[in-house]
Amino acid sequence: MKLLMNLVYILIFPGLLFSSVFGLWLAGIDRKILARMQKRVGPPVMQPTYDFFKLMGKETIIPDNAARSTFLLAPYIGLASLIVTVLFIPIAGIQAFGGVADIVVILYLLTIPSLAIMFGGSASGSPFAGVGVSRTMVAIMSYELPLILIMLAVGRLAGRGFDMGITFSLEKIAQYQAANGPNLFCWSMIPAAVAMLFVIPCEVGAQPFDVGEAETEICEGPLVEYSGTPLAIFKLSHAIKMFVMTLLFTALFLGGISTGMLWLDVVIVLGICAVVTLVCMTLAHAITARLKVEQMFRLFWTVIAGLALLSLILVWIGI
Repeated sequence: MKLLMNLVYILIFPGLLFSSVFGLWLAGIDRKILARMQKRVGPPVMQPTYDFFKLMGKETIIPDNAARSTFLLAPYIGLASLIVTVLFIPIAGIQAFGGVADIVVILYLLTIPSLAIMFGGSASGSPFAGVGVSRTMVAIMSYELPLILIMLAVGRLAGRGFDMGITFSLEKIAQYQAANGPNLFCWSMIPAAVAMLFVIPCEVGAQPFDVGEAETEICEGPLVEYSGTPLAIFKLSHAIKMFVMTLLFTALFLGGISTGMLWLDVVIVLGICAVVTLVCMTLAHAITARLKVEQMFRLFWTVIAGLALLSLILVWIGI
């Protein structure tokens, strides 16, 4: 029975099927927001779903000088890590996997999709992919520090509620918010929440933070040689990562919400994720020009990291 439940968690809810459907929908919202901000009608919200199935039916072309095994396995490794990440984040009180260090595990798991893109791009043998790989590495270095500081601030706030220094358990963070209200309404957490709204599009690689895959600069970067099913899997992973990051924001800052009805709690969480996507992508797209690598690095290591550090300091001194 336990094995069957684990399979349901992994393959249906909140795993592969659920994350794919809602992630592709959020990706459609992102594209619609960008189009509206550029005064275009834009594609339908379901366009990422149509693109995914179209790519699944295309031929997979492997470059002659590519490392075949790494080139083909990379997208699936990135997708698998995201599905596992979803299982660690509480959704309407359901947490398939849990423990005392959920946040630490999630931090490691979230780097794997980016590393998969880097390894896949490196394995393709394309010079354009090589440029994209180096820029993706800089992007990882940019957002990791603010993300760590945000999680430390939230963990410290929840840890105080349990008479402990800091907690890395999302379950305890949810329990703290259920008892004391969402962290977003604690004024010392507002700088961290604002920082998280910028970390989300950077982690996802949305404009203007898509330095690794900028179409007009380096021809899709690490993905330039991908086609067919592997490219479809990478596109799906991008969409799921958007869902994962907005879901993580919900767990960190708007957790503990419960009506006692599972289906209603799920609808509320999904609604919050949609609103977070709308807000963070609007903020990101408001920076009209695509950021250069050095500009993005300075922005996240000064302004964004500074906001997260401010919350951490305020929480640590008990304000």
